[in-house]
Amino acid sequence: MATVSKTRNMIEGFVRDGSFKWLLKNRNPFHEEFEEMKASPSAEMNWIYELSPVANIVVRRCSKILKIPTGQLQEDFNGEATDAIKDPSCYAQNFLEYSCFRALSVSTQVSNYMEDKKFRRLTFDMMLAWEVPDAASQPTNTMDIDEDASVGIEAFSRIAPAVPIIADVIVSDYIFEFLTASTGGRLQFSTFEKYLTGLERAVRKVKSQSESSLLSSQRSEREERILEIDGTVTTQPVLQHVGISTWPGRLILTDHAMYFEALRVVSYDKPTIYELADDLKQIVKPELTGPWGTRLFDKAFLYKSVSLSDAVVMELPELKGHSRRDYWLAIIREILYAHRFIREFQITGAIRDETLTKTIFGIIRMQSLKDMMSSANPLCFEKGLMFNACDQLPGGDRILETLATTQACKSATSSATPIGSGLGSVFGNTNIIGDVSVGELTPLEKAVKESRSTYKMVANAQATVDGVKVQGIDTNLAVMKELLFPVTELGNRLVKLYYWEEPMKSLTFCLIFTYVVYRGWFSYAVGLVFAFIALFIVITRWCSRGREVDEFRVVAPPPMNTMEQLLAIQNAISQAEELIQDGNILLLKLRGLFLSIFPQASDRFAVALVIMGIFVAVVPIRYAILSGFVRGIDQVFTHEETKHGKIEPKGERVVV
Repeated sequence: MATVSKTRNMIEGFVRDGSFKWLLKNRNPFHEEFEEMKASPSAEMNWIYELSPVANIVVRRCSKILKIPTGQLQEDFNGEATDAIKDPSCYAQNFLEYSCFRALSVSTQVSNYMEDKKFRRLTFDMMLAWEVPDAASQPTNTMDIDEDASVGIEAFSRIAPAVPIIADVIVSDYIFEFLTASTGGRLQFSTFEKYLTGLERAVRKVKSQSESSLLSSQRSEREERILEIDGTVTTQPVLQHVGISTWPGRLILTDHAMYFEALRVVSYDKPTIYELADDLKQIVKPELTGPWGTRLFDKAFLYKSVSLSDAVVMELPELKGHSRRDYWLAIIREILYAHRFIREFQITGAIRDETLTKTIFGIIRMQSLKDMMSSANPLCFEKGLMFNACDQLPGGDRILETLATTQACKSATSSATPIGSGLGSVFGNTNIIGDVSVGELTPLEKAVKESRSTYKMVANAQATVDGVKVQGIDTNLAVMKELLFPVTELGNRLVKLYYWEEPMKSLTFCLIFTYVVYRGWFSYAVGLVFAFIALFIVITRWCSRGREVDEFRVVAPPPMNTMEQLLAIQNAISQAEELIQDGNILLLKLRGLFLSIFPQASDRFAVALVIMGIFVAVVPIRYAILSGFVRGIDQVFTHEETKHGKIEPKGERVVV
């Protein structure tokens, strides 16, 4: 009785101090349920003091779906969960996840559950509660639980994958990013409901197509489901190119193959089957098409396999862009990759059906998102499809391996599937096993997070590379000049030492270099330079940890018009041509020396080679280096005296 009184006082306190004012601003489901909780005699007993008000209301809804009291639901959690999951620091959120996953597993067993508006609102409210699960994180007066409420990516990624038709662990992040592109990374219920409405419409379309008599004789043996049809509208035909022949027709995709029906006068011809399920070394890639064999329009894809003598090109014309082709290319590859995954890991039985169902769900999600796509928010189909994404992500093979291992473990323990993991399918009564777990990340989620982390590092590196891909030869030269600044600065300093512009520094350099060469330490000196560079890198890395790298700034040159850029290119080509000519002349001279085209010169060259060979063989290498070094210094002094008019190169006096 003391606990009941304490809970009643707590609820009354919330109402008295205004903590529930955010619930009373509009007539919403939270408001109605709160009023119902106050009116119910057992409401106080079912109030869980560890949870926030929002989480309490969501858990109460879950208990209604499960047809058990909230107290009983909590007892089940306490009995099944491990001590780590029941830790006070995460108890509220883990219990909320447990309640949500159990309720969703039951809700998704109902036929046409996607059409239920209460189910849509419940799923979104679960995300709201996930962000504020415990009593200490209850919403303040600034948070309104109404149509403007929003959720973040973490809440979406935890709750949405519990319903496989809504999201998948591998692609949930991208789905969220697409849905929130115009709302600053926060998902609102209006957008979420629009997405679910599109899903429900896409499900009905796939059901209707699969239940139709279309391709019935070809599909009956494998019970194929039709996923997409195109080319039925005369303004958007599909053109099949085989060799020099072109036929308009209808393109159909199932979960096993692609079919093309050529259009006749009043009907379609017998369909041609392009297999995706069998191992035929298929290749599906973008292709260019155009009249008379020209390659002008990027609106087609090519299909090739060992069963075909000639490759087939399917063209999907549209006025602007090539998103129609990109969509078909992505979904065809998704089916192809799914069957490769099945063959590679030898998946059979119910798990094979589950894999194909996951693939179908991915294509249905793309159909829903495609309806929401706009020019300001384009859709990358490959990132939203599970197997396409694994094909692009670094470590995607590890993700697929983890997925196969997880499915095998689930298959082995299917008779003892834990509560909350059996999720209903929109196709009949088949159970889909979810890839989420209460209070912890599954191995699949860990593999995906690791892969995405690596992908971000690769993307950042690529962005750095793309950042210097500027237009204009003058701008690129300015970038190159700035990048080579350390090298040119070092070269300038060496030139100053060489020409004795700073005598003390040059003298010190000469003495040190001569001593190093004389003692035979030259190789050690080179090794020391490399070691110093490595030490510099390590020290720089240690000192810059946690700090952002300084921006690379380049002063852009004055803008050049088209004619000036053409002249600059012409000058660059002329200089390159001169260098090539000089190189050819040098090669021709060497050829003449080696072939004795000029006998006297060849004789002198041969004698010079013999003398050099004897010198290198007899004289130690350090003395050779020293002689060259001293000879260079002598040339510098001779040049300086000549420049100042003291002597002339031939020894003649010069009158100044």
